[in-house]
Amino acid sequence: MNASVLAGTVSSILFAVSYLPMLLKALRTRDLDSYSLGYLALSNVANAVHSVYVFSLPPGPIWLLHCFYAAASALLLIWFLQFHSVHTRPTAPATSRRNHHEHHLSN
Repeated sequence: MNASVLAGTVSSILFAVSYLPMLLKALRTRDLDSYSLGYLALSNVANAVHSVYVFSLPPGPIWLLHCFYAAASALLLIWFLQFHSVHTRPTAPATSRRNHHEHHLSN
């Protein structure tokens, strides 16, 4: 294994390992409020387009890293769509709360 393939392998492993705590926390807490649907959707589109380039390269560490990022992005998008409604509680509009409060004051 030459130095560039070794460096690519080590860096791919380190990048993937650094991403795992975020994925595990998102799965455990089901809290993806710090992400936006636009970011996650665009990230998945970018990974799909980038796949054309990555898979035109000879197989190597970049394939593994790209597959990991693509899978992680897809998981985050799926989890966001599944879990977002769990953390998003509908709140009454301010006018509705104010009117409710004023109603109690007038009685």
